[in-house]
Amino acid sequence: MIEIAALGSLRAVALHGSVSRAAEVLGYTPSAVSQQVKRLERQVGVPLLERVGRGVIVTRAGRYLVDAGVRVLDDLEAVEAGLHRQTGAVAGHLRLGVFSTATRGLVAPAVRELLAAHPLLTLSVTELEPWDSIDLVAAGHHDVGVVHTWGDVPLDVPDHLVRTSVSHDVADVVCHRDHPLAGRDRVSPADLVGEGWIATPEGTICRQWLSRMYDGTGALPRIAHVSMEFESHLALARAGLGIALVPRLGRSTLGADLVAVPVVDPVPTRDVVAVHRRSMADSPAVAAVLDALAGVSGRRS
Repeated sequence: MIEIAALGSLRAVALHGSVSRAAEVLGYTPSAVSQQVKRLERQVGVPLLERVGRGVIVTRAGRYLVDAGVRVLDDLEAVEAGLHRQTGAVAGHLRLGVFSTATRGLVAPAVRELLAAHPLLTLSVTELEPWDSIDLVAAGHHDVGVVHTWGDVPLDVPDHLVRTSVSHDVADVVCHRDHPLAGRDRVSPADLVGEGWIATPEGTICRQWLSRMYDGTGALPRIAHVSMEFESHLALARAGLGIALVPRLGRSTLGADLVAVPVVDPVPTRDVVAVHRRSMADSPAVAAVLDALAGVSGRRS
């Protein structure tokens, strides 16, 4: 009989391209993942991984087993979700992948309420970029991803995932109180041409939106400083080193030195979305998470 855990390890190696990366995602040691795959090879009697240089690739037989195994794992997950629905049990362990501002503004208060209301439920939260959350939920390594998409910046969600909108968020230009923009009641992208920006790294969704915001101005945003965390953006703006586009969700108090100026034409708006696998659609635990996130969002409005 094929072991489900070993099948999951092979699936992770196939998805992530290496034993070490699969182990990191699964929370195992590389040795444990290798042993599981070797045990699976003994069970089925054919090689599943082939060594190439210092890495490995999945053999043709291994790819067949992964593809067929996905259907088995999804079916088992659906059975478990249906069982919990029959009993009404909000129980088990859910793994959440969450972007940073949602951790502070949505997930932390929602988790506190969930665990108080459902003592048989446990949760683990990992901060991830939206693309990584979607990939890990799609592959079965996380259960719920809380992601965001800005305006018309695309966010590709596989067909076997369900999207649920849980919140909407708006970003403002944050600058030092002595900055010329601080006295404005609103600004448009045309007003921001030439300003020095404190921005997230190239390739992030927030950076893509900042660039899209300049469409029609004939210019690109001038990036003066790069930081992943919006809290660092605020610190740099407080030092007078530039302006930042900072979402309201999870934003700390600005204090006396910073001013938030609304942006128009367009208004920087993002949709906060929870994604989970369709095979978990009947899970009361997933439903409880979605309800808690929406409840926290509603109180913010």
